[in-house]
Amino acid sequence: MSYQQYRPQSFNILPPVVKNLLIINGLFFLATLVVGTQFGVDLTDKLGLHYLLSADFRPYQIITYMFMHGSFMHLFFNMFALWMFGNTLENYWGPKRFLTYYIITGIGAALCHYSIIYFQNQPTIDFINNYISNPSLENFHTFLNSHPINLLSQKAINHYNELIPTAYSNAVSTNNMQEAVRISVEYMQIYKADFLNAPVIIGASGSVFGILLAFGMLFPDTMLYIYFAIPIKAKWFVILYGAAELYSGLSNNPGDNVAHFAHLGGMLFGFILIKYWQKYGKSNY
Repeated sequence: MSYQQYRPQSFNILPPVVKNLLIINGLFFLATLVVGTQFGVDLTDKLGLHYLLSADFRPYQIITYMFMHGSFMHLFFNMFALWMFGNTLENYWGPKRFLTYYIITGIGAALCHYSIIYFQNQPTIDFINNYISNPSLENFHTFLNSHPINLLSQKAINHYNELIPTAYSNAVSTNNMQEAVRISVEYMQIYKADFLNAPVIIGASGSVFGILLAFGMLFPDTMLYIYFAIPIKAKWFVILYGAAELYSGLSNNPGDNVAHFAHLGGMLFGFILIKYWQKYGKSNY
């Protein structure tokens, strides 16, 4: 049986897993607003996924990050895509397989994103570790000139303002090099902790891109309408969207706050999982 010929015996426009995912994501978004406003607690920091080597990483964040969103539009577009493509997949696969796919692609998205982060950040971490072991003020000045503080958290910037323009400068101007080295090491330790904690990812986009990939693989000739007007087959839409994400990820625009490799990771893990099910699964394949 080809996927294009498949017709479910009954079609639920809002199947249970999609419905509950929409509700849970909405509740998490409201909780983020209420708890942040009323109690001053940053749930994004608590439930968003931190880098696995950072002090703020917690294992549960691998799941909770999928339900956190930075803005209403971020939430809306992810949930719209989840409903638009997810309802067909859940009706086709059934709730258990759909939920499994959703969670695995979300975890895979995070793993791919932080694998890229590891290779991008490790040279800086190695430099800091080497500096702490063998400090040199010449190397410290080189580091300060090449690592702008505006990439750090406000807390780390405050530490910088307390240490470098005042205490460190005074130590250097009075030729107290031992104190200058001590301050420089203290700052590098602060920078390292903040640098590791800084990349926090949130959102269901990894799972949503996995869902988009699945729809394109299982129903490749289904017509989609970009902006409700431009027709394109699902397979070409997925290919073009994936290529655009790859280009954006490789461009590495510092002003781009989108985890493109997380999106690609969701698609990659979705592809692997679908191929595995096609080879070893029993239902619907």
